[in-house]
Amino acid sequence: MIIEPNFDWRTASLERDFYLKDTVEVARRLLNCVLCHKTDAGMAAGRITETEAYTNDDPSCHSFRGKTARNAPMFGPPGHAYVYFTYGMHFCFNAVTGPVGIGDAVLIRAVEPLEGWELMGRRRGLAEEEIERLVEAQSDETVRRRWARTLCGGPGKLCQAFGMTRAENGVDLTISGGLWIAPPPLGFVEAAPEAIVASPRIGIRQAVDLPWRFTQRGDPYVSR
Repeated sequence: MIIEPNFDWRTASLERDFYLKDTVEVARRLLNCVLCHKTDAGMAAGRITETEAYTNDDPSCHSFRGKTARNAPMFGPPGHAYVYFTYGMHFCFNAVTGPVGIGDAVLIRAVEPLEGWELMGRRRGLAEEEIERLVEAQSDETVRRRWARTLCGGPGKLCQAFGMTRAENGVDLTISGGLWIAPPPLGFVEAAPEAIVASPRIGIRQAVDLPWRFTQRGDPYVSR
């Protein structure tokens, strides 16, 4: 479904209480919400389509061995960003959840781009002719899906497309204006429990059996 630009995600952000809940629940409820990042270069926004939950008692979680300079935002107030660098080449964006001092977060793995397609394409290093095709493809749902995966089909791609780096680490996501998450856009609602698919998380070596990766059944805008 192509979302009509008749919902102003610029003026709304999820409140702190949204994040102050069980992390697995927050990971499920973030589906269909809108990730937004506004910079001098422009606005990038996308419907969240894939999440992963990480808790402090989970050996694959960055906070498992305690607080460090790197993971400090995870132990702060809920509703803040935790952005980290991995494999020497990718940034990944997380929303901090749970009470202060716990160390939980939700990784945002993929979004459906809603606004800023051309900007995302430039940030992802696409050639000018590719960006032209990308912009023209908005009316073709099948082609649009392929471009969406190229832009934001994975946590590293997503951060590059949205222009997120360590500069966004620790940002308060409940304040719209810089980096925030808005409620689901018009035409979407919070994902129904029966529509959510839980599966093992991707790219980890421990606790691989936990079904804490969440998508919606049939949603084509996921990483894989």
